[in-house]
Amino acid sequence: KYVACNADEGDPGAFMDRSVLEGDPHVVLEAMAIAGYAIGANQGYIYVRAEYPIAVERLEIAIKQAEEYGVLGDDIFGTGFSFRVGLRLGAGAFVCGEETALMTSIEGNRGEPRPRPPFPAVKGLFEAPTVLNNVETYANIPQIILNGGKWFASMGTEKSPGTKVFALGGKVNNVGLVEIPMGTTLREIVEEIGGGIPNGKKFKAAQTGGPSGGCIPAANFDVEIDYDNLIAIGSMMGSGGLIVLDEDDCMVDIAKFFLEFTVDESCGKCTPCRIGTRRLLEMLTSITEGKCDLAGLEKIKELCYHLKSSSLCALGQTASNPVLSTMKFFEDEYIAHVVDKKCPAGVCKSLLHYEIDEEKCIGCTLCAKNCPVGAITGEKKKPHVIDVNKCIKCGVCASKCKKNAIVKK
Repeated sequence: KYVACNADEGDPGAFMDRSVLEGDPHVVLEAMAIAGYAIGANQGYIYVRAEYPIAVERLEIAIKQAEEYGVLGDDIFGTGFSFRVGLRLGAGAFVCGEETALMTSIEGNRGEPRPRPPFPAVKGLFEAPTVLNNVETYANIPQIILNGGKWFASMGTEKSPGTKVFALGGKVNNVGLVEIPMGTTLREIVEEIGGGIPNGKKFKAAQTGGPSGGCIPAANFDVEIDYDNLIAIGSMMGSGGLIVLDEDDCMVDIAKFFLEFTVDESCGKCTPCRIGTRRLLEMLTSITEGKCDLAGLEKIKELCYHLKSSSLCALGQTASNPVLSTMKFFEDEYIAHVVDKKCPAGVCKSLLHYEIDEEKCIGCTLCAKNCPVGAITGEKKKPHVIDVNKCIKCGVCASKCKKNAIVKK
């Protein structure tokens, strides 16, 4: 039997496990030893990202210290129980966050998922029964044993007791890690803990669960964060990444960003994920380029459901979540891209152009001097003009203009 720890934190914008491993690696080792004692296992493995060199170094130090103090190793405290922990470094494959792919990688093989059943508890590492949990789960165990289950259950909600650590990022003033009791509202997290949206912008959505999750729109700003509530609105908790989006973000572009990540990270073992995610990305790209019609939107939904039902592992099964979620809550933006051929947020370059407001332009020539392709002309102290055929829509002119005379349309 084996005990395994998933420290392969690959979601964009997530860094919860990193903070625990760097700050208190002993808590994870202690919990794994407790788990080993509970199930009768003598060997544990921590699968950690190679991109976390400080975490890896401190884990190595902690394992050495634990062995020196006799809390890891042979015949711990004379109980006859032996337990050792080994490190295995991930090579940057997002799919190895999936439990069966992680175990395949620990075994020294290409990190690809296996069909389930059999589940890891029956047939996991080296075809032996295996307990696998993530860093945060293990980190809770010593505290629960010290303070009791009732203490832990006193926090959070009835169905989702305890706390959850989130990596709060994106368009928010206070970026960083936050630990909140389950049931805390999204509004409290963003406005009170996060300090609100910078520059007085409006909250538009929050992306939870990374590439496997979905978007929570402003209409659900007061939703209580727990596992059931997030699933009910088409999102998920995932590892705990929480990216805040404001009015300047295009939801079609956000869905496309996460899908690009999934396409790159697909292991290619099953056809629905290997081919389906790529076709889905092509369809989303056609929307951002103004080459899609309303019938295309229906095809996108159909492909999303095929991916969900046919993919081998959670990577493919959840790859369409950001797409379905944004299509559900921000359908008007998709319609604007497809029917009006406009990006309301002014993000999709193929659907926008820059114009100079003659009334605001003072002819300072700053825009013309900074334009990398010479697309702006005009005399000094007179309104300038942008040649749309030359313009590459880089936005440098708008960022340099001190009079806000250059607008996106």
